[in-house]
Amino acid sequence: MRRTKPEKRVTKPDIRYNSVTVQFIINRFMKNGKKSLANRLMYEAMDIIKAKTSRDPMDVLDEALKNVGPIMEVRPRRVGGATYQVPMEVPTHRRMTLAMRWIIDAARKRSGRSFSEKLAGEIMDGASSQGAAFKKREEAHRMAEANRAFSHYRV
Repeated sequence: MRRTKPEKRVTKPDIRYNSVTVQFIINRFMKNGKKSLANRLMYEAMDIIKAKTSRDPMDVLDEALKNVGPIMEVRPRRVGGATYQVPMEVPTHRRMTLAMRWIIDAARKRSGRSFSEKLAGEIMDGASSQGAAFKKREEAHRMAEANRAFSHYRV
């Protein structure tokens, strides 16, 4: 095990929206270090959101992350010889990370023409409490509810 926790790196906000959240998403779906391509895809997705919803794309993105982020999740806990799935509350930072990951994964699996269109569609679906990423959150909540009997094993 580590002796000390590594210090958190500070992520600079993106250029267009001056938002750290947008920069986190760009960094998360970037492949092979192609940041300019990732930037272009993200900004195209935000433009599509603005055109289709006629709302501020940052508001739509924040709402999607809030709707998709899980509040409870199950974590394995070993007690005696058995492993129990113990429901636990998700910390804010992990909630945002999971929401971003689920939205990006759902966008990649989605059928469509370009990644920016798929990402825009998944963000809009998340904002309206629909889509594959929102289903993943509902599944996590269902698992936590089903294993509520083991909540006394919390750490």
